[in-house]
Amino acid sequence: MPTTEPDVDEMQAEYHFDYSKARPNRFADRCKRGSRMVVLDPDVAEVFTTTESVNAVLRAIIANMPKAA
Repeated sequence: MPTTEPDVDEMQAEYHFDYSKARPNRFADRCKRGSRMVVLDPDVAEVFTTTESVNAVLRAIIANMPKAA
């Protein structure tokens, strides 16, 4: 018997959201203008426990990257 349910991967033409249940972003105050929030996997977060440690390693990698032509 064929099913009448739409494919789960199919996008609907229109979506209706109930914004009355929306809440403010509790992390918004922590984000400085122009910065990006990144979620670390748990194993990485165990090593890099502070913003400063993550930024230090990323800056070291950036400093040693080949320069673009």
